[in-house]
Amino acid sequence: MKLVFFRGKVPNFGDELNLHVWPALLPKGFLDDDASELFVGIGSIIGDHLDPAARKFVMGSGYAGYMGLPDVHDGSWDIRFVRGPNTARTLGIDPGLSICDSAVLLRAMDLPERDESVGIAFMPHYETLERGDWAQACRLAGMTLIDATDPVEKVLSQIQGARLLITEAMHGAIVADALRTPWIGARPIYGGHHKKWFDWSGALDLDVRLNPLKPSSVLEYYISRTGRGGALGKVGRFSASPLAALPNRILTQIAAQHLQAMARLEPQLSDDPKIVEVTERARDAVDAFVASRRAVA
Repeated sequence: MKLVFFRGKVPNFGDELNLHVWPALLPKGFLDDDASELFVGIGSIIGDHLDPAARKFVMGSGYAGYMGLPDVHDGSWDIRFVRGPNTARTLGIDPGLSICDSAVLLRAMDLPERDESVGIAFMPHYETLERGDWAQACRLAGMTLIDATDPVEKVLSQIQGARLLITEAMHGAIVADALRTPWIGARPIYGGHHKKWFDWSGALDLDVRLNPLKPSSVLEYYISRTGRGGALGKVGRFSASPLAALPNRILTQIAAQHLQAMARLEPQLSDDPKIVEVTERARDAVDAFVASRRAVA
């Protein structure tokens, strides 16, 4: 059974969690390279891009509209649980299968030592890192930048150690919530990433608040105004040119001031009993799946 998850040009924390969580929780040798059976794990990876001939086992994944909507009733899907009620409703499956994003299973694992030096941190979406100057914005704001493309162990250590996490990356919020680090949601500058937050938070009965970010570059300003998130041609080239140095610097300063203001907002956490409940339900679903596979082996 082959583990499948999204991999782009750079590693992304939420997706790379698959390589941290599943080898730790599944029996040794459970996952292999047999693509006739697919283990569909953490991320918004439910879609019609997956091999229609393969048997697909879904363990806490979500549907966010990045790919076409699959027919999960065609006999090739075995859905053990999904990220949230929006995914369940969109797929037309039992609402009871809406448990939580499977990254919550970090609560059932040994974790790296927390980094106590972090203080207040900001974690942008990995795409945002290359579109703006958030490293400088964080320096100006007196915050730690958590880079979603860094190794998973480092990011986990930083999230655990943070006094407060402001996060545009959804899995920053998911992991912070699971590990009980207070967090403040930042509405992704690119609008295509918004609705999946409400899928996850719906599973936790959490009224998530997404607060707007200020763009830190001309390119991000353009994206925020137009909603475009793909190839950005002339605007991207201009934003990286010497001509844009001054407006970029001004925008970065404004973004830093806005981060400082965001840090004074009321942070969020799901209820303690609810996070315990969904962790237990997710763990039970994984254990039941492993037992079912052993029974037919």
